[in-house]
Amino acid sequence: MISILAQERLLGAALGSVFAGAVIFEQRRDIYRTIAQHQPAKSQMKEHIHSKKIEFAHYWNKSVDRIFGPAIQALSSRRW
Repeated sequence: MISILAQERLLGAALGSVFAGAVIFEQRRDIYRTIAQHQPAKSQMKEHIHSKKIEFAHYWNKSVDRIFGPAIQALSSRRW
């Protein structure tokens, strides 16, 4: 059996973790609630996010093509 001191430390750590988790949860909930109050209409936001995703995908594909293009050509020439 573990000592009383170790039990107290474990209990303190558990209670501290629960308390910190509750505080963080409340703060995040308040932040998200505040953000939701100040956001524009959802349709405008969805269009903006969608265009950003397409733009990011385009740049991502271009960079992957530039990086792996020579390797793919080398493997293709060897008929892999």
